[in-house]
Amino acid sequence: MATQTAYSSKAPSRAEVDALPGVTVVEFGTDWCGYCQGAQASIAKALEPHAGVRHLKIEDGPGRPLGRSFKVKLWPTLVLMRDGAEVARVVRPTSAAQITDALTAV
Repeated sequence: MATQTAYSSKAPSRAEVDALPGVTVVEFGTDWCGYCQGAQASIAKALEPHAGVRHLKIEDGPGRPLGRSFKVKLWPTLVLMRDGAEVARVVRPTSAAQITDALTAV
């Protein structure tokens, strides 16, 4: 699993995300967000046993088209997708178990 430590300011288009094969977790947030920082250990723990899962960390904010296309309101928001379709969503996770439960839906 290739996990970035910082949120990327360069986001793919919605069409590019929708075209991704397999399982993808798109994480929306910012590096300065306290909730995002607090969730990182839980996110890493939940994703650790899922080496084949693509994890994209995308910086979000006003005017960011990818986050708006997913109707992201709070950070961090994890959108779990299979073959370009949203299957589950976790908003402001407080434990690895919340993310693990969502991964079972994928």
